[in-house]
Amino acid sequence: MRSRLPALLLTAATALALVAPSGAASASTGGTVDTANRYSGVALIAFYDDGVRYRCSATLVSPTVLLTAAHCTDGVEGLTAVTFEPLVDDAPPADLPVASDPTAGYTAADITAAGFLPGEGETHPAYSDFTDLDNWNDVGVVVLDEPVTGVDITPIATVGTLDAIPRRDLRSTLFRAVGYGTEVRKADSGPQTPTPMSYPIVRRYVDMPGQKLTPQVLQTNGNEKDNAGTGGTCFGDSGGPLLLDGEIVGVTSYGYTSNCRYIDGYQRVDIAVVQDWLAQFGL
Repeated sequence: MRSRLPALLLTAATALALVAPSGAASASTGGTVDTANRYSGVALIAFYDDGVRYRCSATLVSPTVLLTAAHCTDGVEGLTAVTFEPLVDDAPPADLPVASDPTAGYTAADITAAGFLPGEGETHPAYSDFTDLDNWNDVGVVVLDEPVTGVDITPIATVGTLDAIPRRDLRSTLFRAVGYGTEVRKADSGPQTPTPMSYPIVRRYVDMPGQKLTPQVLQTNGNEKDNAGTGGTCFGDSGGPLLLDGEIVGVTSYGYTSNCRYIDGYQRVDIAVVQDWLAQFGL
């Protein structure tokens, strides 16, 4: 997939095998299951790249547009499948659409037959595929075939929102991430080392204190043992929203470890290079 990354960076997208998931699947390191459907506008998206099925997270920002990460739209074959169900599946095999021809990706018929919504991914033209650390532009959108009703639309923060946080206050500011990523926990039996677990595929949210801010990226402390936070993001959370005061300030982009502990990275969306591009979608 799109994992040509610097040695310490791992995208938070999750691969799903065509018969049963082979990557991860539940929803973050620590955090809270969204049983009340508090974040009804946060969706799971599924897509094919090089014949392999992947999943990410995304947020409805207009009736027809979802905001996500560029590494969840770049190189996608065919269409993208979207669902706003808070619980997608609790046991294998994954209850996700299967493409009739994986090498061509999803068709609208593949997606609607499974009860999902079809959309088409678009990638920021200056997405650097993690090769330019000063210009990530890890932002994409999924444009739906039809408007969505009955779920929340989440606003995008205005340009400069994160820059207004005094540097001394960043580490005491809590950000909330939402997504369908892998939950890291001990297995029911066998080795008890916490590892990414494949099920359930469910929407969760976590709170994390800020750690570092750059012109393109916000990093947070994603360790669930942090005294101020409740966890972090993991594989499958990619593209999901990072919220501050109910507005999207970033999308989940990367982590530093394979067990989803330590630092999490978010592509900022409160910057002009992102918002100028989003304007063409009416945002």
